[in-house]
Amino acid sequence: MNKITNRQAICDTLMEAAKTDKDIVVLCSDSRGSASLAPFFKQYPKQCVEVGIAEQNLVTIAAGLASCGKKSFAVSPASFLSTRSYEQAKVDVAYSGNNVTLVGISGGISYGALGMTHHSCQDVAAFTALPGMRVYMPSDRFQTAVLIKTLLEDDKPAYIRVSRSATEDVYDDSTDFSLDKAQVIKEGQDVLIIACGEMVPNALQAAGKLEADGIRASVIDMYCLKPFDEKTLLEYADRVRLVVTVEEHSPYGGLGSLTALTLARHNPKHVLQIALPDGHIVTGTNKEVFAFYGMDADGIAKQIKRAVKEV
Repeated sequence: MNKITNRQAICDTLMEAAKTDKDIVVLCSDSRGSASLAPFFKQYPKQCVEVGIAEQNLVTIAAGLASCGKKSFAVSPASFLSTRSYEQAKVDVAYSGNNVTLVGISGGISYGALGMTHHSCQDVAAFTALPGMRVYMPSDRFQTAVLIKTLLEDDKPAYIRVSRSATEDVYDDSTDFSLDKAQVIKEGQDVLIIACGEMVPNALQAAGKLEADGIRASVIDMYCLKPFDEKTLLEYADRVRLVVTVEEHSPYGGLGSLTALTLARHNPKHVLQIALPDGHIVTGTNKEVFAFYGMDADGIAKQIKRAVKEV
């Protein structure tokens, strides 16, 4: 069981890069502890900015530093980064094309018992709507680390959402990675499962359960939600009867919507969307909530087996 969170992978990657790159600047909104970035602040105090609980200031200051040649990483809980500072992300980052990576920590339902005020179930819909903004939801620590390394090499805006808890490893140090290209982690001929973020390990485990019942499933990690890898989706969707999307997000404007829109344009298919409900979400740990809504491995497999019979 992996115990290294994606936010820890971000800190480790930035700390290593900052040894030789003094243009890296990390900004937090009273969130360095929950973002696992306290070690970075301690080791590189001249490359840090703490703005307090002021997410709008966080994003604007990050954009200002980027306009002066810095590589800004603005880190804050996804629920607040994607709503309270949305105008700043739109105008100062996306529209202005500034080199700011917005990192939404504790994404989705990570905060559990803190409830709807702290959930971020609409962030993908919000940020994919912004011209010039890229949106990524890495699944595990290895993919997160290589994503950060890759983003350090360019100068375009991006939003990354990571979970609070550690996710099961999907990859390892030797995994090939190409920016903005989805990763195919399992191949099958009956069903295509597309997932992102914390849902990828669940989708992969569900595929294993389906295989035991004679249903062969492909699994695609669509970590790149914008730009959306239509080519890989269409290639693998063409081989199957049923396409399934699994996402820790509202049913509107996320992975399911992007997938259905792409297929409707090019190759209409039956799509089963597995997502959080459009309403108040039950209280519990993320694993408890996933199980309640059929988003754990057992629930995903059960819904797919039922859908296969109807296609």
